[in-house]
Parts: sequence; structure tokens; C-alpha cells
Amino acid sequence: MAGQGQRLTVVPTVTVMGMIKARLAAATRGHALLKKKSDALTVQFRAILKRIVAAKEAMGDAMRSASLSLAEALYVAGGPLRHVVQQSVSGPARLRVRAHHDNIAGVRLPRFEHFLVDDGARVPLLAGLAGGGQQVSASRAAHVRAVELLVELASLQTSFLTLDEAIKTTNRRVNALEHVVKPQLENTVAYIRGELDEQEREEFFRLKKIQAVKQRELERQVEAAKLYAVEKVAGEVALKRGVSFGAAASMLENGGGERDDDIIF
Repeated sequence: MAGQGQRLTVVPTVTVMGMIKARLAAATRGHALLKKKSDALTVQFRAILKRIVAAKEAMGDAMRSASLSLAEALYVAGGPLRHVVQQSVSGPARLRVRAHHDNIAGVRLPRFEHFLVDDGARVPLLAGLAGGGQQVSASRAAHVRAVELLVELASLQTSFLTLDEAIKTTNRRVNALEHVVKPQLENTVAYIRGELDEQEREEFFRLKKIQAVKQRELERQVEAAKLYAVEKVAGEVALKRGVSFGAAASMLENGGGERDDDIIF
């Protein structure tokens, strides 16, 4: 039988056993659901991990291309592009980031996406202005691509960390249900079933003892009734023949097989 520390402290009754069985069934269903949730999160986690690896590789290529394009623009311009950049910047940034949430097995994963704001302003064409305008446009496009990859990588990294924490929490719950809650409930059910069986055996033994006592009492009553009948017959014989009660009883016990010479018939 399970020890006290491995089961719940309950009163072993049929009602309590029904409640514990219901809790065990709920724990089993919860364990199965959490296991499926953990598997789904793990699949998504691995998919995001693959996308992060690919995004980091693409990010390296994009940053290298952006740096090379900037160097080419500086080389073609023959100097710094400070005045060109200042002239092309007007108003707020057109490339912006917004956040969304994806629901994966009940876990809200943050997702960032970039978008361009079309405010109606004309994008200045740098080609032919102050020299190297075409290289500046190419450098701008390369840096925009790098920013887009940075946003995607940030989204994947955030989802990766969120999923990692959710998987750890789910696995802790799964392990707690599998190794703590369910064994306790199963041991409690086994304990209650054993106690109920013991009570049933005790009740059966008690009924057998009661039946044995009643049987002995019935036999005693039958024996007393026989003795009373014998005494009654002996008394009637004694009254009819004028002999003592003891002699009449002796005659009845002897069955009348011997003849007593002192009795006159």
C-alpha cells in the first residue's frame, strides 16, 4: 500500500473514491491536452529556429551588401554625403513597424511587421544631383532591405524567447501531472479500494459470527424445547401413575426397556 507521503489524506469511503476518480480522470485529460500543447509548441519552436538561422544568414548578406553600397556611394561622390542625405530627408520616417499577436496553442506570440507610410510626398531622385546619386539610391535600397530583415529577425527572436518560456512552463505542468498528481491520485484510489475491501471482509466476518451465534442460540432453544417436552411428558406420566417426577424422567430416558418390579401396573 502506498505510503502516507505518496497519497492524499482522505477518509476511505465510496463517495470520496468517486471524487478522487473524477479528479484522476480530469488530471489524465489535462495531461493529454498539455502534452499535445507541448508537442505543438515544440514543432513551432523548431520551425522558428530554422527561420532564425535562415534570417541571420540573410541578415549577414544584407548588412554586407549595405556596407559595400555605402562605400561605393562615398567613393563615387568623392566625399561625404551629408548634404545629400539632409536634402533627401523630409518629415517622419516612411518605413515603420507595427506589432501583432499570433495564437499558437493558446500562447500569444508577438509578431512585428514593417510597412511603408505613403504620405504623398515625392521621393527625391538623387541620380545626377551632386554626383553619385544612383549609387546613393542603391545604398538606400540596400539599407531598407537590411532594416526589413532586422524587423523580421526581431520578430522571430521575440517569438523564439516567448515560445521557449511557454514550453518550459508547459513541460513543468506535464511533469507535475505525470509524476506527482496522477501517482498521488492513483495511490489514493488504491488505498481507498483496499480499505473498502478490508471493511467488506470485516463485515462478512462479522455477519458470519452473528450467524454462528444465532445458530447456537437456535440449537440451544431447540434443545431447551426438547428438554421441556421430555419434562412435560415425564410430569404427565408421573401424575397418571403416581410415581415421582425423577423416576418418570428416568423411565422416559430408559425408553421403558427395563421393568421395574417396585412399580405396580
